[in-house]
Amino acid sequence: MAKFYVQSGTLKAIVDSADAQRAALWAVHQAMQQIAPIEDSSGHNRDRSHVDCFSTSAQPNFISLGDTILLSEIGFDHDDHLSVDTFEAFREWHSLWHALEKLDSLM
Repeated sequence: MAKFYVQSGTLKAIVDSADAQRAALWAVHQAMQQIAPIEDSSGHNRDRSHVDCFSTSAQPNFISLGDTILLSEIGFDHDDHLSVDTFEAFREWHSLWHALEKLDSLM
């Protein structure tokens, strides 16, 4: 797994991820968990992400993403970053979340 430096709005984290797209989805997932925590039928939080986060500084109480998610394998604030539109990452996250909910209802 690669290490990605993820920045958007108030989020600044180092994430182990298979690729930049998954790291961007992880960022959206962290923000959405604050609003609508994903729980299983027993009431336990089920974080389906397979990405580890290591905080680089004290995280704010509430993650607010900006218009873009910046991802770099070198470090924060580098010119080599990949820029992902937050709304597009959210749309993909939502589709995946909806598919998982559908699968869960079939079980």
